[in-house]
Amino acid sequence: MIRLDVEGALWIVTIDRADKANSLTTAMLGDLAGIASRAASEGVRALILTGNGRVFSAGADLDQARAGLATHPVWEQLSGALAALPCLTIAALNGTLAGGAMGMALACDLRIAVPDAKFFYPVMKLGFLPQPSDPPRMTALIGPARSKMILMAGQKISAQEALTFGLIDRIVPPETLMDAARALVADVMTASDDHVAGIKRMISAKIPTARQEGGHGSDHGR
Repeated sequence: MIRLDVEGALWIVTIDRADKANSLTTAMLGDLAGIASRAASEGVRALILTGNGRVFSAGADLDQARAGLATHPVWEQLSGALAALPCLTIAALNGTLAGGAMGMALACDLRIAVPDAKFFYPVMKLGFLPQPSDPPRMTALIGPARSKMILMAGQKISAQEALTFGLIDRIVPPETLMDAARALVADVMTASDDHVAGIKRMISAKIPTARQEGGHGSDHGR
C-alpha cells in the first residue's frame, strides 16, 4: 500500500490505497516513516511523495482512527523524518489532502497540487488536537489567521485558495503532475549530496543579528 520507486538518487513514494481514498493505517504510516529515515542515510538527493488515484489522502483510516490512530505518535515521527531530510522533498498532491495527512505535506519543502484538490483538517469538529508540529509549520507558511481558518473554523479550501494562501506553491494539470515534480528536482539531481544538503541548511538557518555577528548592535561602544 506504500510503493517506493528508486531511480538512482531520486525516490518516488506513492500512497497506493485508492479504493479507500488513500486513507492511512498505522502500518502504512510506519512504512512511510521508515522510508524517510532510510533516505536520510542512502544518498537520496530528491524525494517525491504522491498518491494513486483522485485523492492524495483522506487522513487516518476510520476504523483505526477510532481505535487511537488519530492521536498516535507515528504521525509526528513521519513528519519529523521528512522535515529532517537533507534532500529536496516535493509533495505532488494528486487530489484532496485531508486530516492528519496534512502533516506530511507540510513537512515537505515544496507542494504542488492538481486544480481539483481540496484541503481541510477537521480536528475541531472531530475533537482531536492536531499533531504538535502541524500548526507551527502551517503558520510558518500561511500565517496565524489562515491557520485558524483551517484548524479552528474547519474550512475546506480550494487549490486556488491554497495557492493564494501559500499552502501550496503551484497548481499543475493532473496529466503533468509528475512531470512538474521531476522538473522541480532536476537541478538537485545533477548536484552532489553535500551541495544539496548545504543549500537546504542555509535556507533553514536563522539570519544572525548584528550582536551575534560581533558587529554594531545597540551596545556597541559601551
